[in-house]
Amino acid sequence: MDERTRYFRRLKRLRGSARRWSVLGGGLTAATAVLTPYAGIGWADAIWAGSAGASVALAWWRFSDHRELAATPAPPPPDPTLAAGKLAAAIERFPAGRTVLHEVRRQKNRYALRGSEITRAWDRLDLASSTLSGLSGRLTGHGEAALLEAAVAETWLRDLGQRVASVERALPMSPSEQRTVLAESHASLAAQFNEGVDAYERLVAAAASYVAEDGHPVTRGAHPAFAGLVDATDRLRGMAEGMSELKRPPATSV
Repeated sequence: MDERTRYFRRLKRLRGSARRWSVLGGGLTAATAVLTPYAGIGWADAIWAGSAGASVALAWWRFSDHRELAATPAPPPPDPTLAAGKLAAAIERFPAGRTVLHEVRRQKNRYALRGSEITRAWDRLDLASSTLSGLSGRLTGHGEAALLEAAVAETWLRDLGQRVASVERALPMSPSEQRTVLAESHASLAAQFNEGVDAYERLVAAAASYVAEDGHPVTRGAHPAFAGLVDATDRLRGMAEGMSELKRPPATSV
């Protein structure tokens, strides 16, 4: 909870408390003024009068606190970006929330490129990035260094893609004498982006080959885990057949 929200909640709480004590003090004072003349001052009337006085005093203190707090300037509203960052961090603590936020950001970036000539290359970059994310848990040793290079390259490619789309949107409104130079710069940036996506896809293919080869056994033939699985299956089947022969009596011929 930010300071501004806490300030207004406290102000509202003091105002409500002052109103409640004012109503209670007024009611007790009226009851004391009405009931005292009938039987004089007794212990019950003392209780009424004391409760009325205490309620009025508390109401006065609450109104004083309320006026003092209301005279204090309210804290400035929080920065919306900070609030959004805190909310995103809270959502990303959960795997499902992290996936949802990643998809939202991806769609937002994809929407910014609508109508651009690099849209198809951007989709290829998204597919290659998601594929590499699935392989990242199995890229060990030299593969970890390749992951760092891929992360840097992906950041550069996405920034370059946004730059290409921005220049492309500015082309129709540029003056005719500058449009040719701007179109050449756009074509150069777009070609650079397409070449970068091709290189990124080749990196993902190489990572897939690394993972595939790393999963092969060192010796020829089946993986040791597969051989152990077959051996365990044969042992269990043999034990089951032996138990069946011991427990079932032999068939008698008629």
